[in-house]
Amino acid sequence: MLGVACGARAQTTPAAGAQAVPPIFVLNSLDATISVIDPTTFSELRRLPTGKEPHHLYLSPDERSLLVANAMSDTLTLVDPKTGLVQRTISGIDDPYQLRFSPDMKWFVTAANRLDHVTIYRWNAAADGGDFKLVKKVAAGKTPSHLFIDSKSTVVYTSLQDSDQLMAIDLATQTPRWTVPTGKLPADVFLTPDDKQLLVGLTGDEFVEVYDVSATAAKLVKRIKTGAGAHAFRAWGDGRHVLVSNRVANSISRIDLQSLTVVDTYPAPGGPDCIDVMVDARGVKTILVTSRWARRLTVIDPVRHQVVRQVAVGRSPHGVWTLAHASRR
Repeated sequence: MLGVACGARAQTTPAAGAQAVPPIFVLNSLDATISVIDPTTFSELRRLPTGKEPHHLYLSPDERSLLVANAMSDTLTLVDPKTGLVQRTISGIDDPYQLRFSPDMKWFVTAANRLDHVTIYRWNAAADGGDFKLVKKVAAGKTPSHLFIDSKSTVVYTSLQDSDQLMAIDLATQTPRWTVPTGKLPADVFLTPDDKQLLVGLTGDEFVEVYDVSATAAKLVKRIKTGAGAHAFRAWGDGRHVLVSNRVANSISRIDLQSLTVVDTYPAPGGPDCIDVMVDARGVKTILVTSRWARRLTVIDPVRHQVVRQVAVGRSPHGVWTLAHASRR
């Protein structure tokens, strides 16, 4: 097992009584903290310490821990997704900027953003978040950024942000399948539910590029104009639509995956970055997006196309997540 389990259970105290709805988590990258937010009052309950530069987060396959990747500390902070309390810290995870578990729950993959490789681990279920065994560091182009793993757990796709490339890696052999050029500054990637098309947000442009990845090598099939600074994706939860944040345009576009067109747009001020879609007991959806330059969590009513509130958080808020979310597909 990598690293040492560092006890952190008693560092914070939850609000009195159990919460009926799980909290919202926002990563404050420049403060090395997590803002834990009440989803009913939208007030900040507390801030949890993390390692340096927490950027992205992901739920463990057993759904007991929310893993926060601390890129500059080479650590993962594990948080209880229901109570918002720190469980422990895992060290020895190499430059974890972005992170993904494979659907078959065998692989754990991180993008080593500053070290120019993709790191593949074997994950074994165990208490306190599991056991990570390093398998291979796969050399990549400059600045591997975001990841997506296909539904069969056979291939991981990664954008190479400062190389303007897209790369596919075979998980069984831990070797590259192909690398193709993209537009300017590719960031997040999103695979359609049928595993046939991969969407790439171009932060250096105003397009989402769509690649056919069903053949031997990826082939560009369409460029969808969304807005300047197309960046991060989040499935709408209906198997047909996906949201993308346009960081420079201060908007969020909803893309129809069948027609590959923008079908709706929502306001998102302050440099929108990562997105989550919260769903209440009635099935009503609310868009949550981190406003990177405004130090805010922005809450959007998609029916009225209005920002309904902004919550003050820490510096450079990046990842956002709640257990009360819409489907990831």
